[in-house]
Amino acid sequence: MAVTLDGQLVVAISSRALFNFEEENKVFEQGDDRAYMKLQLERLEQPATPGVAFSLVKKLLAFNDAPTAEGEAKQRVEVVILSRNDPVSGMRVFRSAQHYGLQIQRGSFTRGQPPWRYLKPLNANLFLSTHLSDVRAALEAGVPAAQAYPLSVHASEAYPNEVRIAFDGDAVLFSDEAERVYAAEGLSAFQQHEKDKATLPLSAGPFKPLLAALHRLQQEGTPAMRIRTALVTARSAPAHERAIRTLMNWNIEVDEAMFLGGLPKGEFLREFAPDFFFDDQTGHVDSAALHVPSGHVVSGVRNS
Repeated sequence: MAVTLDGQLVVAISSRALFNFEEENKVFEQGDDRAYMKLQLERLEQPATPGVAFSLVKKLLAFNDAPTAEGEAKQRVEVVILSRNDPVSGMRVFRSAQHYGLQIQRGSFTRGQPPWRYLKPLNANLFLSTHLSDVRAALEAGVPAAQAYPLSVHASEAYPNEVRIAFDGDAVLFSDEAERVYAAEGLSAFQQHEKDKATLPLSAGPFKPLLAALHRLQQEGTPAMRIRTALVTARSAPAHERAIRTLMNWNIEVDEAMFLGGLPKGEFLREFAPDFFFDDQTGHVDSAALHVPSGHVVSGVRNS
């Protein structure tokens, strides 16, 4: 019987988003890939420390340990390394994953070439990378993707049995239709536009497929692990209604919704304590990264 990842939540991640390779990356960025390879080989027996997306990956993989109603384990989540590292350096990545008990068995190491092209064969639901051009290309190919900020504050350990993920709305979960009105005509026009179209669902944004996949994973349910999601948006009343109605139209629920009316998101996110937060505006990501693991969704009019 052919091996397949059908029905699983597939997360593709770069080695630098999963582990802290900031020191080694300085050598990599000098363009001397053999020096980088040598350094990683010298450190082969030294596990890398956790990176910005480590908590997200560890918790998602825990869904595979949770038994079904029949008492059997089920493969619900697949994590794959997609890295610009060379194959020799890839050994340290796999060794580090094994050290922390992360069940990661698949990876592609491209020695400086763009790895995003392997996302389609994987049917990936998410791609996390620190490399901006790879993220742009993945989004253009229709894969939910974000540039992980490796120096973000790491996730809180307060909720070990919950995968907590927070999303911005416009240009992330939703299309940038309303964002374009705001950019062109200002806040008042935006509010009126959204009030007039309150009952008309927004088109899907680049991260709707991920939210839908998380919703399916949550619906399966396990006694040991659950998912908690939050919409964290600069919208405020009356523009809140269209966002809520859009999610209702999609038959997708979020656990929390924060309509902040332009307030800085960072401290609110600190209280929600997500394992990862996704936003399309670098200002919001910079603010959030001081408090929680964060990534930039290079999508919509703000990034054109």
